[in-house]
Amino acid sequence: MPIALTHLPPPSRSAFLLDFDGTLVDIAPRPELVIVPEGFAACLHRLRDLCGGALAIVTGRPIAQIDGKLGEARFAIAGEHGTALRPAPDAPVQELPLPDLPQHWVDAAQAVVAAHPGALIEPKRNGFVLHYRGAPASGEQLHAVLAHLVAEQPDLFCLLPAKMAWEVRPVGMDKGTAVRALMAQPPFAGRRPIFIGDDVTDEDGMREARALGGLGLRVPEEFADAAAVRLWIEILSHARAGADAWPAW
Repeated sequence: MPIALTHLPPPSRSAFLLDFDGTLVDIAPRPELVIVPEGFAACLHRLRDLCGGALAIVTGRPIAQIDGKLGEARFAIAGEHGTALRPAPDAPVQELPLPDLPQHWVDAAQAVVAAHPGALIEPKRNGFVLHYRGAPASGEQLHAVLAHLVAEQPDLFCLLPAKMAWEVRPVGMDKGTAVRALMAQPPFAGRRPIFIGDDVTDEDGMREARALGGLGLRVPEEFADAAAVRLWIEILSHARAGADAWPAW
């Protein structure tokens, strides 16, 4: 395995903070087409129980989308890069106040997507993502349009790259802020965070996890792909309940 289990803090000290797309599930042509393999949500559930509930999904997606993909196995979630936070499965969602997204930005984004068949827009609460996996030659033009828009309010919004995508989102909201927010609350507080991600947008979460004395792990550096992450999580999830060490590997 890429990470020796002996290098991890014990279950009683671990907090798992996991990106979704490209980390737990394989990237799909469209966000709604990703598939959670059968039985994997149960592995996450077992791992969460071993860590006293300290497992969260940290994602750019809205919380409702993750709930829809993981079914009845609800988890703590930091959605939309931490702008929406549910620190426990049954806790109310905490939504941070955000600047209003100008409507003409949305109109311009929809127009440029319509002009490039295969591109698509993924709306967020106060931002959006333009995906060009289905129209790879359009990446530079999409970027140019969005960069022009964000330049109108650079103190409020930023433009960030992702895998075959460009995202417009509020300034100061990233997965690092999400990690800090989660780690300040029970059952995460006092534990060492283990953040796993695969994209540029995950780097803030990795850095924050390391700054808090934990681990920031990345696909494909420590893990070859999402399937390797899932296998690793499955192995961890078979630790004996109440044990203070991970299973031998």
